[in-house]
Amino acid sequence: MTDLEGTTRALIDKKWSKEEIISKLVEEYLVYKELTKDQATQLALAVYEECEKSEYTGKDTLVKEILDIPRANIAVGEQGVGCRGVGDFFVHKLIGDLSTTSTEAYLSPKSLDDAGAVKLPEGYKSGDEFLIISKMEGMHSRLSDFPFLAGFHVTRAGLRDVYVKGAIPISIMVDVHLGDDADVGKLFDFMAGISAVAELSKVPITAGSTLRIGGDMVIGTRITGGIAVVGLTKSLLARRDIQVGDKILMTEGAGGGTISTTAIYSGNHDALKATLNIKFLTAVKAILESEYLPQIRSMCDVTNGGLRGDLYEIIYESKTGVEISISKVEDLVDPPVLELLTKTNVDYLGVSLDALLLFVSPEASENIINLVQEVGVKIIEIGNVTDSNQVIFKSKSVESTVMPRFRESAYTPIKKVIGEDDPAKKSEMEAKIEESAASSLKKREKIIDYIKKNQ
Repeated sequence: MTDLEGTTRALIDKKWSKEEIISKLVEEYLVYKELTKDQATQLALAVYEECEKSEYTGKDTLVKEILDIPRANIAVGEQGVGCRGVGDFFVHKLIGDLSTTSTEAYLSPKSLDDAGAVKLPEGYKSGDEFLIISKMEGMHSRLSDFPFLAGFHVTRAGLRDVYVKGAIPISIMVDVHLGDDADVGKLFDFMAGISAVAELSKVPITAGSTLRIGGDMVIGTRITGGIAVVGLTKSLLARRDIQVGDKILMTEGAGGGTISTTAIYSGNHDALKATLNIKFLTAVKAILESEYLPQIRSMCDVTNGGLRGDLYEIIYESKTGVEISISKVEDLVDPPVLELLTKTNVDYLGVSLDALLLFVSPEASENIINLVQEVGVKIIEIGNVTDSNQVIFKSKSVESTVMPRFRESAYTPIKKVIGEDDPAKKSEMEAKIEESAASSLKKREKIIDYIKKNQ
C-alpha cells in the first residue's frame, strides 16, 4: 500500500527535486500496476501537480485556518493510538472532549464506555421510554488480507458492545474502504464475514458505504473499515453504576481479531478456529432475557488492552477499585488460545479475549452463573469491587497492583520490536497532544461562530 499523496508531500518537505519525486512515484506505481513507464510517468506528474496546487498561498486567514492542521508533531504510532494502552487511553479522553457539544448525549464518548446512548426526542416518545444505543467498530488493521475474518470479528465485536449496555441490536451498517488495487473479491469476502454474524445473531444489515482508500491517490491492496450497530434498551447498564462490594463474573474467551492475527502471523493458523463462535452473544442474550437483569450493574467485553486495560478504564469511570484472582482468569482462556499465547510469549492479560465481564450485586452472582452455564458457556466469579481506586491481581502467593502498559501486549513480531513500555518523552508528548486538542477546540468554535454570523 502506497499513499502517493503522502509520499509526495513528505519528499517535498525533504527538499527532493521534482524529477526525483516523479521517479519515486513511477517506481511505486510499477509495483502494483501493469503500466508502461510512460503511463506511470503521466500519473506521477498528475499526482505531483495536485499536491503542488493544493498548497494554499492566498491571504484569507479563515481559509488558511480551515486548511491548517493544529499539529502536535507526534505521530499516532509513536503515541500508541489504536494500540489499546495508556497512550491510546490518553488520546481518547481528549477525543471525548472534542466530541462534547451543547446537545448532550445520555452516555457520551467522555465516559470511555463500550457504546453511547441518547434518549428519544420529545416528539417521538410514546408509552415506552427507550434509549437508543449506538456503536462504531473498526476492523482489525492486520486482517486486510483475510477479509472474511475481518468482517466476522468486527461485527461480533460491535454487537457485543451494544449488548453489554443492556440493549437489543436492531441494525448493522457497514463502512468499507479498499485500496485501488484490491480485488473486488475482498469486498465480497468481507461482507460474507459480516453477514455470517448477522445471520447467526438475527440482526439485519440495513445500510453501508463502499469507497476507495484515498481515491486515486492511494495504490495497493489493503482494505479497512468497520461496522456500526444500533440497539434499543429501556434500562442502560453503565460503568458509572458499579458499586463497592459488587461481584465480578467473567465468561470463557477465545478472542477474535487479535487472536486470529496472533495465530496467522506466528504461523499457528489452526488456533484461529477457536475464535469462530458466538458464545458471548449466547451468554449475554440469556442474561438480557432473564429476571436477574435488574441486579446487574454493568457489563463489558474484554477487548481494549485486555483485562488489564479494561479494568483500568472501568475503575477510572466508576471511581472504584477491583481485586481479581489470576488463576480463575487463566482458567477462562480457551485452552488452544492459551497454548498459542504461551507459545508466542504474549501476556493474556493484555490482549483482547472477547470474554464477557459482569459486575453484579452479591445476591445475584450464583443465579447468573447458573443461568449462563445452562446455555453452555463457562463462567466464573473472578473477583470483587473495592474502594481502593486500584486494580489488584492476586495469585496464591503474590498480590500486585497492576497498571496498563503504554501499548497492549505485543502479539505480532513487529509489535514485539516496537515494545510496550512508556516512551522516554511521555510527558512532553502528552503536553504537545493536549495543546493540539485545545487548538482544535478553538478552531471549531471559531468556525461555528463564523457560520452563525453569516447564515
